[in-house]
Amino acid sequence: MSTTPTPPLCPHNPDRRALSGMRPTGPLHLGHYFGAIKNWVEMQEELESYFFVADWHALTSDYADTSGIKTYIDEMVLDWLAAGLDPEKSVIYLQSAIQGLAELHLILSMITPLGWLERCPTYKEQQQNIAGKDLGNYGFLGYPVLMTADIIIARARWVPVGADQLPHLELSREITRRFNSLYGEVFPEPAARLTPSAKCPGLDGRKMSKSYDNGIFLRESMEEITPKVRGMLTDAARLRRHDPGNPENCNLYPYHELLSSPDERTEIRAGCLSASMGCVDCKNILLQGLAAFLAPIHEKRTALQGKSGLIRDILAAGLEKAQREYSLTMDAVRSAMRLKY
Repeated sequence: MSTTPTPPLCPHNPDRRALSGMRPTGPLHLGHYFGAIKNWVEMQEELESYFFVADWHALTSDYADTSGIKTYIDEMVLDWLAAGLDPEKSVIYLQSAIQGLAELHLILSMITPLGWLERCPTYKEQQQNIAGKDLGNYGFLGYPVLMTADIIIARARWVPVGADQLPHLELSREITRRFNSLYGEVFPEPAARLTPSAKCPGLDGRKMSKSYDNGIFLRESMEEITPKVRGMLTDAARLRRHDPGNPENCNLYPYHELLSSPDERTEIRAGCLSASMGCVDCKNILLQGLAAFLAPIHEKRTALQGKSGLIRDILAAGLEKAQREYSLTMDAVRSAMRLKY
């Protein structure tokens, strides 16, 4: 272990900094909002928050066709802003524009045991679920290494994740501990900021995902959303209108938990259990809730789309803020590893 003092880093309170990112691989859906963005909007009010567009992570699955990434970047940032992210309160930047990130990823790949990556619980699961793409590459296997570089180059303490992502973050913590044990305490160990559980099943009952093409997207009009909701799966036991159902077995009811009022949920639950309310009635209430929820997002998104160069300016300003800090981090890394020749 090196005993050479590392250069001082830009002063910041590590317990106040949080970081998260999202891949630009397609339009954002309700699962993205309730599973991540809603939490981000709240987080920017209380923490020093960094949010990045993970365009390199998008290459892990979309490396063969990169033609849509630029459009997805702009559209995703528009969705973020429309949903409430504020570039005056948080730092928003493009992952691939950060100098030193690829270097840190390379360094971490040298010290990460292969077995740690192979045991990642979602590695084989995603290979099986994402059809039509060859995911047998290092980028897909090694994405937790790049994820770790994303986190620790920012010296972020908090990483907002759902419970299903805790194994990924634990791997990042192990890689961080290994670096610090080899070269000195350069990085704070990242910790989870658990995102409140929000169940957002897809139209077909599976997890809502762009890969499964089963989502309700934030930018869609109600004219586009209505037939999707009309066709959503409900309780399979309700074969006829007068058959009683169970909201716990219904693919639709989790959205009432998110979008309907307590009084509406009480009415829906009682009506489903007694068969006094049909699935069509239940879907009509949900459509009203969706219309009310999406209206301000659509209004803000429409206004933002008319501002030329907005996304470019926001990403440039975020990059400038992030790069000042990240350059100091990399200087500390090179010093600790005695790589400053």
